[in-house]
Amino acid sequence: MGLFEKILGPKSKYDKSLPYTYEARVCILEQSEEYNSYFSDTICGLVEYLHRNHIQPGEVQIIEVYQEQEFPVDAMRFTTPDNQWLFKPDICRAFEDHYKGHIQDDTCSFNDRDCKGSGP
Repeated sequence: MGLFEKILGPKSKYDKSLPYTYEARVCILEQSEEYNSYFSDTICGLVEYLHRNHIQPGEVQIIEVYQEQEFPVDAMRFTTPDNQWLFKPDICRAFEDHYKGHIQDDTCSFNDRDCKGSGP
């Protein structure tokens, strides 16, 4: 890791065409607006973290968090047709058209990011 990354963080986080981070929201109680949040700098890292923590795709809403706005992610991008998590390399393929030019066969603009997840 170079000096730039140590001080300022991953270069890709400054690319405004990419999300700054990802948030998964899991309702605490049914019929409630309260939720637990889980985070990762990559969608693949977030999905892996949720899977390791036994959180099912149907329980979560995933949000792309940009520097000044956020957008929900369509579950079809991170799940299989039978509603199971997608993992690398399949999740990468599912996002190729969403992040045009950032995810390709042998390169990914998210490679400079930490793939660890965190949560409550």
